[in-house]
Amino acid sequence: MAKDLIFGLVGGLGLFLFGMKIMSEALRKVAGERLRRILQLLTRTPFIGVLVGTAITALIQSSSGATVMTVGFVNAGLLTLRQAISVVMGANIGTTTTAWLVSFLAIFKISTYALPAIGVGFLLSLLGRTRNVKSWGQVILGFGLLFLGLAIMKEAFAPLGASEGVKHLMLKFAQYPLLGVLVGCVVTMLLQSSSATIATIQVLAFNGLLSFESAIPLILGDNIGTTITAEIASVGTNLAARRTARAHTMFNVIGVAYMLIFVYTNLYPKVIRAIVPGAVTKNNIMVHIAMAHSVFNIFNTLVFLPGISILEKVARRLTPGKERELILAPNLLEKHLLDTPPLAIDQTVKETVRMCETARDAIGKAAQAFFGGNMRLKSDVTANEEALDRFQHDITQYLVDLSQRNLGKEQSEKLPVLLHSVNDLERVGDHAENLMELAQRKKEQKLRISPHATAELKRMVARVDEMMVYVGSALSNYDSEDAKRALKCEDDLNRMQIEFRASHIERLSNGICMPLSGILFLDFVDNVEKVGDHLTNIAQSVMYGFRWDGVQPQAG
Repeated sequence: MAKDLIFGLVGGLGLFLFGMKIMSEALRKVAGERLRRILQLLTRTPFIGVLVGTAITALIQSSSGATVMTVGFVNAGLLTLRQAISVVMGANIGTTTTAWLVSFLAIFKISTYALPAIGVGFLLSLLGRTRNVKSWGQVILGFGLLFLGLAIMKEAFAPLGASEGVKHLMLKFAQYPLLGVLVGCVVTMLLQSSSATIATIQVLAFNGLLSFESAIPLILGDNIGTTITAEIASVGTNLAARRTARAHTMFNVIGVAYMLIFVYTNLYPKVIRAIVPGAVTKNNIMVHIAMAHSVFNIFNTLVFLPGISILEKVARRLTPGKERELILAPNLLEKHLLDTPPLAIDQTVKETVRMCETARDAIGKAAQAFFGGNMRLKSDVTANEEALDRFQHDITQYLVDLSQRNLGKEQSEKLPVLLHSVNDLERVGDHAENLMELAQRKKEQKLRISPHATAELKRMVARVDEMMVYVGSALSNYDSEDAKRALKCEDDLNRMQIEFRASHIERLSNGICMPLSGILFLDFVDNVEKVGDHLTNIAQSVMYGFRWDGVQPQAG
């Protein structure tokens, strides 16, 4: 019997977790755009944040997934700490939907439909003509595996109903709720799934191995154990993301602590019995457990919601420190967002715009050093150039990882545009270094540039700076009008290059400029004009690559 029990428990739980994983990932794909729209509706109102967290968790059927996603959103700068806390509160409510789903196992023999669901889901995921149909096939497949796993666990535990040892352990949980909380916490930490723990508790209770009173402490412990996933996800993230994980932990720990008072006084079970009509029986004990799970999370949210600022302060105290200024490297390319391509693309665009601003700063500092002779700016230009290299590497790698996900048409067309853009911006950094070298040569060789020549170079720098502003705006807003303005700047730069070369020859002929100074002047003009060429490539990509009509960007 022991062998059958162990095999049934391990196999059934494995199928449940596997089915939950498949269903959760498939629902996330199906709901990707909805998640984005839900986040866009998010305001600073905590109540709306709770609704968002509940909706997201109900959609993807995973509180751990929703909480990890929230930590990722905070790390990516999409959510503030206060917004994230309210979303996490909602995630705790949303996760109770799984317990209600499992409750139907007792009311209806859903396991009868598990095998057909697996067959239909597999066929849809294999033969579906569209990604959406395939994803829904995976949802049905995951649903079937989930309930097949539950059915196997139910059958494995059935013979234990007459065991005196199990009954004794059940009494221990009822007499010592703290022990039950500890067991529920540890089991959930090991399984990394609160849904799996609650489902196991429901199956045990259905088979008479747990009384309703014994199950309640396990449910409370489950809510503490589930916080470990967010804590793990917060490792290596920014301060706000780590504080979000701390807030999630304290929210559940404090909630369980005061709820134990109602458990020890037997008031909590009485409240649940009052809500669910009729005596607790084999057929409705799963419903009682689902209700107990929901009541705790809803009540705990209602308690903390008015004092969300207090929870925020506690999280800040537990994770002290000051937010450092953003370093010159990507900090929005959150790995957790790769499973939501629209958000991942938006974050990549933001980083590409930051890269453009960094390149603009590098050109500006190099020009400032050239005209003013301040060689201390060399370290800034070098730092910017190194940052641009990091941007290029990290953004490219992120886009490569993203390309392996299931992308929609818009994301698929944006991806190559962004890849080409970061390469062009990295080349702008190289030209900034070239200009810095010219500044250093000018100072070391004490070369003099005539006032008229200096004025011409400053005109080119001003025009390329204006062009970079337009390119950044075009990328940020997918604005073809700003892209056209950038291309107009490039026309001016080309005209300036021709005009200034002619005037330079005239100055050389008149002896106004020395030959070495003239070479320096021409090198400067050529580097600025090449910066314009790279910016032109980006502007044309915005005009043609972001139009979604299949027109490819022209070579710049």
